[in-house]
Amino acid sequence: MQVPILKQGGYLIASIQSVLSDSDLVQLRDNLGERVGSYRSRGVIIDVTVLDVIDSFATRTLRAIAHMLKLRGAETVIVGIQPDVAFAMVQLGLTLEGVGTALDLEEGLAYLDEKTKRAPVNGN
Repeated sequence: MQVPILKQGGYLIASIQSVLSDSDLVQLRDNLGERVGSYRSRGVIIDVTVLDVIDSFATRTLRAIAHMLKLRGAETVIVGIQPDVAFAMVQLGLTLEGVGTALDLEEGLAYLDEKTKRAPVNGN
């Protein structure tokens, strides 16, 4: 199942709608990498609210997506991790180390706004 990716200003929002197979996750990685370049996006939100399980492959792939997009110039934040999913991930030792997370889309947008602030030109 293909994940819809919406453009919102300088950001992309990938909203996962159902459980994804491993190949779906790889396709998401490829699609985000391509679109960050073509839209020159500064940030990406990956919404995982509907997922009630995030396995080790999904965790590694999400972490890899975030690090890959960082190399392409875009910050990434993962939003909507459910409490039970977070607990299970901790129990299994699965981490999103180095990847921003937020409670929901609104907090994800605020996170990206903060992370992508541009330094003032000529000290102004």
